[in-house]
Amino acid sequence: MRLDKLLINAKLATMVSEESGKLHEVHDGALGIAGDRIAYVGPRSEAPVDVSETVDLEGRWVTPALVDCHTHIVFAGDRSDEYARRLQGESYEDIARSGGGIARTVSETRRADAAELAAAALTRLDPLAREGVGTVEIKSGYGLEFESELAMLKAARACGRASGLRVVTTLLAAHAVPAEYAGRSDAYIDEVCLPLIREAAREGLADAVDAYCETIAFSAEQTRRVFEAAREAGLPVKLHADQFSDCGGAALAAGFDALSADHLEYTSKEGVAAMAKAGSVAVLLPGAFYTLRETQLPPIAVLRAKGVCMAVATDANPGSSPLLSLLTAANMACTLFGLTVEEALAGITREAARALGLEREIGTLETGKRADLAVWDIDRPAELIQWVGHRPLHARILNGEWQ
Repeated sequence: MRLDKLLINAKLATMVSEESGKLHEVHDGALGIAGDRIAYVGPRSEAPVDVSETVDLEGRWVTPALVDCHTHIVFAGDRSDEYARRLQGESYEDIARSGGGIARTVSETRRADAAELAAAALTRLDPLAREGVGTVEIKSGYGLEFESELAMLKAARACGRASGLRVVTTLLAAHAVPAEYAGRSDAYIDEVCLPLIREAAREGLADAVDAYCETIAFSAEQTRRVFEAAREAGLPVKLHADQFSDCGGAALAAGFDALSADHLEYTSKEGVAAMAKAGSVAVLLPGAFYTLRETQLPPIAVLRAKGVCMAVATDANPGSSPLLSLLTAANMACTLFGLTVEEALAGITREAARALGLEREIGTLETGKRADLAVWDIDRPAELIQWVGHRPLHARILNGEWQ
């Protein structure tokens, strides 16, 4: 096979190893690209010679392009004043119950069309792209009515086409109960969420279905109905689980073979065990933990002991996690949650890809996978996690093409 490109004089952090603490580094390495796929990874001395173009990376590091596997970046409006309110001591729950929080973003989002939502979201995607992100998951959940939720999903798809990033869409209609359904959350599930799942699947607008199982959102039984509808529609599920209380969300998600359970601050040992058995990924969201000044840490030691894969994401949203830096999220996961550098790097590459069901396509540097790469001006991979605000990206390659 003739290679289109051969990157030489590179240091490779392939992220292939499943062993804790290992990045599987290749020094004086080479990486070959044929079309949109990786065709060779290994020592430069053993690289193919039938090559159309050779690129000398001058000793730079190459990793998989980063993956942000949990965001809410399609929305309209601004909630910076709520940040100030939280600084004065109001809780996230208090603000939500007073008409702020998600409900406030819903009212603004409903007034915007898909084109307006996409234009605003593209400005939020840009800082992620500039620090090496190649794949982003975008959730709906700020429309909470039929047409608005579909508009959010269409905006997310449009963002992928316009930005060149791989965008994975998730229907999160079961995010909150809108004002018009106050006291009638079961009716909201029946009349909005379930029909939306069927329609989003029919139109190919959603890659997965999510829900928010919490005392201020939806019960375990309501979440189960959402997941059953997703299963009937052929869509995988994930869950906002156990963020403020142990509602049994992690175990519920695992019971439906969820791709991931996210947040997990209050998840029990039993919930972790269920996730391990199901192979569900734990998505850690330190941005929300930091912004909300939480004190209950996710059960990292138990997740490690049970062998649950841990991903890290920004949870980028206008209220509880106004964070548009995946590298900063990785730093927070180490500083606040106690992850190792190697766990954090895996969490924003290999395990984040697994949390999206894309582990066979992206997340590691392996022959046959998509040539989604990040090239860095660093001395060692730990720099990516250590520094806050530093963007040492030299180049991105997505689908085999320089960006």
